[in-house]
Amino acid sequence: LTFAVDIPKPKKQLTDEIIGIDLGVKDTAICSNEIVYKNINKTSETIKRLEKRKKRYQRQISRKYEMNKVINPDTGKPKFIKTNNIKKLEAKTKRIDRRLQNIRKNYNHQISREIVNRCPKAIVMENLNIKGMMKNKHLSKAIQQQNLYQLKTFIKYKAESQGSNFIEAPRTFKSTQICSNCGAVHKMNLNQRTYKCSECGHIEDRDLNAAHNLENYGTNLLQA
Repeated sequence: LTFAVDIPKPKKQLTDEIIGIDLGVKDTAICSNEIVYKNINKTSETIKRLEKRKKRYQRQISRKYEMNKVINPDTGKPKFIKTNNIKKLEAKTKRIDRRLQNIRKNYNHQISREIVNRCPKAIVMENLNIKGMMKNKHLSKAIQQQNLYQLKTFIKYKAESQGSNFIEAPRTFKSTQICSNCGAVHKMNLNQRTYKCSECGHIEDRDLNAAHNLENYGTNLLQA
């Protein structure tokens, strides 16, 4: 005889803290409590070593395909023959891809768990247009490697499972351009890393200013 019993998971005691999180390329996550989670693709020696090895295998595959190129006499188009050595190199490349994916996924789990374990009353993040960001050829690879949408999904379901409010600021909310001190709006270029307000003289790191704006957005929304 077997039976199952569903026991509801007890809700944690939440604090009054509201955390605004700005996701970026330079650093993965910048929190309004001034905790910064670095970009693992820039700091991890393991990832750098694996990426270097992956590029080497890809160059070898490209050369072998070129060596085994045969011109079709009927159509005149090139035909590439896949040899056993090419198959072996492609298998090695896939194993590296899988390992890189697992390392990055584990890092996103660590970030999300550390943030949620602070038991904040609310977590505020932007509704990012990932597809639009991927169209930028200079940033598409970095955004793809960081899996920002995956990190956001992890934070959301972990926060909701313990009873914390997960708030998404709309895409029209200009978290980067608003002064977190006085509320003035100034246009910012991507190369400007420091926010300087001409109205009140407030000077702050660009990403940290955005995180504070998201925190203020969540505070105002909960008080309304």
